[in-house]
Amino acid sequence: DVTRATGIDPWFLYQMEELIEAERWFAGLHEPSALELRRMKRMGFSDRQLGELRGTTEAAIRELRWRLDVHPAYKTVDTCAGEFPSATPYLYSSYDAENESTPFGGEGVVILGSGPNRIGQGVEFDYCCVRAGLAFRELGMKTIMINSNPETVSTDFDISDKLYFEPLTLEDVLEIVRWERPRGVVVQLGGQTPLRLTKPLEAAGVSVLGTSPDSIDVAEDRGRFEALADRLGVTQPANGTARSVAEAVTVAERIGFPVLVRPSYVLGGRAMEIVYDEGSLRDYFEKAARVAPEHPVLIDRFLEDAFEGDVDALSDGTRCVIGGVMQHIEDAGVHSGDSACVLPPYLIGDRQVEEMRRYTKAFAAALGVVGLINVQYAIKDGVVYVLEVNPRASRTVPFVSKATGVPLARLAAAVMAGHTLDELGVPDDLPLPGVAVKEAVFPFTKLPGVDTILGPEMRSTGEVMGLADSFGMAFAKAQIAADGSLPLEGAIFVTVNDSDKPTVLPIVRRFHEMGFRIVATEGTARYVRSRGVPADLVAKVHEGRPNAIDLIVSGDVQLLINTPLGKFTQADDYAIRRAALMHRVPYTTTMSAASAACDAIIALRSRTGSVRSLQEWHERTTVEKQPPVAARAPAVSPAPAGQA
Repeated sequence: DVTRATGIDPWFLYQMEELIEAERWFAGLHEPSALELRRMKRMGFSDRQLGELRGTTEAAIRELRWRLDVHPAYKTVDTCAGEFPSATPYLYSSYDAENESTPFGGEGVVILGSGPNRIGQGVEFDYCCVRAGLAFRELGMKTIMINSNPETVSTDFDISDKLYFEPLTLEDVLEIVRWERPRGVVVQLGGQTPLRLTKPLEAAGVSVLGTSPDSIDVAEDRGRFEALADRLGVTQPANGTARSVAEAVTVAERIGFPVLVRPSYVLGGRAMEIVYDEGSLRDYFEKAARVAPEHPVLIDRFLEDAFEGDVDALSDGTRCVIGGVMQHIEDAGVHSGDSACVLPPYLIGDRQVEEMRRYTKAFAAALGVVGLINVQYAIKDGVVYVLEVNPRASRTVPFVSKATGVPLARLAAAVMAGHTLDELGVPDDLPLPGVAVKEAVFPFTKLPGVDTILGPEMRSTGEVMGLADSFGMAFAKAQIAADGSLPLEGAIFVTVNDSDKPTVLPIVRRFHEMGFRIVATEGTARYVRSRGVPADLVAKVHEGRPNAIDLIVSGDVQLLINTPLGKFTQADDYAIRRAALMHRVPYTTTMSAASAACDAIIALRSRTGSVRSLQEWHERTTVEKQPPVAARAPAVSPAPAGQA
């Protein structure tokens, strides 16, 4: 009957029936024996699942299993076709009798990778794992990589001394640590996925290299972090935490709408949203509770029209060096991974930049950071607010490393191995040969029906960099690298909401002065015409033909500037943006990006761009390319161009 109803082959249904019967059998056992536990593990059940079946905890099942000496064996994938022994074992677990892995003992360092690539978590963290792993090898340590993603460089069999192709769960990591007995485990390079394991690893007696688990918890726990920020005199947006709908409503009423809400301990802005009223907050809270039920929901006052900034830094526990201070080009409210950013900042004032540098060093010192730290800020009305502190590698570390030529992840590995920044010869001010712009790459053309509007939940799947002598040319290069294009002539189609009309006016005026024809829908056209900028009128989609989409399809529009109205995108705006995407018409959905595009077009028209290799850019800096290092430390050479 099930086969007829679903079309699923009976073979699969029999396998599922076998699993269900095994669950019933195991749940009814009085006290599982070693043989019975091993049977369930061979069928693929995790300790957490077994605990749920028996109404107990994952830790209780693990304790029972270890007491009964039920452990996985590690089998080798033969990468040499049986011709000769593999120099770098590539291992997977199996509840088999024979173990093919020889432990490294105290010589090994375990690096937890970033896990599966997904929207919100990509290859940026894998870059950090790879560079750090190679640095540990140069220091004479055996590197043990744990990752479950075959698509990454870190899971190439020759990157580490030993690769365990295992899920990044507490159960799997503890089993590998039990077998390998490493010097320690590195959790700060793989993003939020391994960072979640910090406290349970410490509770299990595992040595965590780098920043202490307690310091990581201070940064992640809202109450403890707020107390730290107050002690350091750093301003935060009004905020609170909630574990229930009632608590969420109370917090939001106290700090005032709009609010930015998100679960704690998540990456890529998953389930993050800007909420404007109580009804929307109630709807959101139910969704967020499913994302991370064990952690509270964080609620912050949303700072509208604020600049956002990022600071990446490196600390050895005593001295802290700022890797780079970046400004997001998109306004606050767009996820940092989706926003283009520029190094150095181009609109944030010198006083605010200096404050961000000072605050970052204060946080690093207070938390005793050993390794990398990332701090995110918002600047509104000249006031610098700290948004969050991440005592780990950030997704901007590869960008900063390429821009400055200083391999931050590699240096972080040396610091975690016990070297100081002075021994490594790291200067206080890292070199910057020009202006660097990071641009996000989006998968919208591959996802039919998805709107292109950016928000607090990350949607990009990659990033590129443009490097030049000016911001405009660097932004232009980044757009070209992201498979975009910017017009040098033609028509600019503008349709923005009422609140953006004053902001778009000077941008439109600059385009008009460059000789572009301005085309706009009725409200926008009326606004710019009344202020001296000529604009041709075009009908909205629902107003008949020919309309805005016809203009895009016919190739009569070279650039679209569009911002949506209200919380939900109107059908017209969505159809216009989708038409632009499908017909490869460049578009911007924020005023800051429109202004940056204008700067880039001016730079392209002036033909001031230059083509240099990354090595040539780094040769322009006055800092020695290879600072003196301690005899046991890895050489600090520029991050190789084009290498992950």
